Amino acid sequence: MTTNEAWSTVRTGTFGERVAATAGLLLALLLLLLPFQHTVRVVRWARVAGLRPLPQARSEALVSAVRHAGRWWPVRVACMETSLGAVLAAALLGQRLDWCLGVRFSPEPVEYHAWAALPDVGPVGEYTAGGWHHYTALTI
Repeated sequence: MTTNEAWSTVRTGTFGERVAATAGLLLALLLLLLPFQHTVRVVRWARVAGLRPLPQARSEALVSAVRHAGRWWPVRVACMETSLGAVLAAALLGQRLDWCLGVRFSPEPVEYHAWAALPDVGPVGEYTAGGWHHYTALTI
């Protein structure tokens, strides 16, 4: 994860989206302390609760709002926490994002990665230019 992804200084989204982003990130940080099966159960419930997918512009703003909220936490907030927080924030708003776990790579480095995605669009808030490719191993 690059520095720009981890430390977003841009405050985006409406007030309600920023509140949902903060609550989603807090819930994500708590869920990641539990065994992974419990986290998966909650994310599957969140997908059922989210009735409709977010529009692409709103989903980008929501992921950015979660990254911005992550600046204020004294713990690690990287791709796993950010993507899970965005999925949970979308569920709190009654909308849906997919949570994807897999790898991303350019011609040289390969790294494990997690991201939020729209069902037919692909990764949301991710740097896909410059040869970065995302390959999903698990979509929840």
